[in-house]
Amino acid sequence: MAFNPYQKLLFLLNATVLITHQIDAAFWHEWELFRIPGGNQINLLLNLPIIALVLYAQAQVATGSPTARAYYTLIAGLGFLTVLIHSAFFLSGSEEFLQPMSIALLLATTVLSTLQLLALRAR
Repeated sequence: MAFNPYQKLLFLLNATVLITHQIDAAFWHEWELFRIPGGNQINLLLNLPIIALVLYAQAQVATGSPTARAYYTLIAGLGFLTVLIHSAFFLSGSEEFLQPMSIALLLATTVLSTLQLLALRAR
């Protein structure tokens, strides 16, 4: 499936924001929020397949592979899942991820994931 330049741009921007959020997550010690035993060391190991998946998805979308549509949708879903999880943290009184850029990344993920799905439906 071939994506138009707008769809590819949305995907690239969302993937970039999601990876940047993972960098922000290290700052906030996200492993403590999730109560991951082993701290940052296990957190880093868990991020390897997540980031690999995002990069692999980017390759599928960029080349228009037969699985590109599924990966395009997956990354939008990952964006919504990220926002949902952090919304739950906010509602439970968590004080992490409250800096302006942390919030901006989550808002950008919401907007970009929504735009991705809308652009996919418009095809």
